[in-house]
This record gives sequence, structure tokens and C-alpha cells, in this order.
Amino acid sequence: MSVELNHTIVHSRDNREAAEFLAHVLGLEVGAGWGPFVPVGTSNNVTLDFATVPAESIVMQHYAFLVSDDEFDAAFERIERAGITYFADPQGSRPGEINHNHGGRGLYFMDPSGHGMEIITTPYTFPA
Repeated sequence: MSVELNHTIVHSRDNREAAEFLAHVLGLEVGAGWGPFVPVGTSNNVTLDFATVPAESIVMQHYAFLVSDDEFDAAFERIERAGITYFADPQGSRPGEINHNHGGRGLYFMDPSGHGMEIITTPYTFPA
């Protein structure tokens, strides 16, 4: 068997709020909660399990999602309709812009718990 990422736990101030926020932006479904987790699954079978933890213990993480052009357009429309601040860069110095890195489109936004989220249409490529 090859090694694949199956799931990861995302620390959140409110697991339901965070899961619903990301699912809404990406056009995904929130799964049935189990134990302390509220899951959001992606099309490549990776699950983000949102868990409520004390706010002071949350350390900002970065999650990047590869989407098609149509999915980007739909997510971008939902982001704009919801009034979510977005940026062309991870430093947040280019608000209200998207980028065209690596020949695609991308943008960054924050989730309700302070995690950096990114959507891109082309995977990043780096020299070997």
C-alpha cells in the first residue's frame, strides 16, 4: 500500500462553526459528528476532523486546497458574498486580490479559529 494522508485534526474554538465555515466556502458537506470531532471530507478521501479546544491552545496552521477552475470560481463567489477578507499572499499584504502563481489562481483567507486557508487551481512546483 502507498502512503496517503487519511485525516488530520484541526483545533478550533468551535468545531461545528469551523467545519461549517470551511464546508460552505469549499462547497463540501459537514459529516456527522462523532466524539469530539466534526468532520469535513475532501474528494481525495482526506478528512479534516475539527475539534473544539481552548482558544489559547490553538496554534495557527495552514491548509491549502487544490480546486478546479470552476470550484475556484464558486468558492470565490461564496467568499465575496459572505464578506470574507481574502488576500493574494500569505502575509496578508495584498487584500482583495487573487494571485496567479504557478500559472493558476489562488487566494488566502482565515477561518474563524485563525487558521490560514488557501485555495489554488494549480499545484505549486518547485525546482528539485
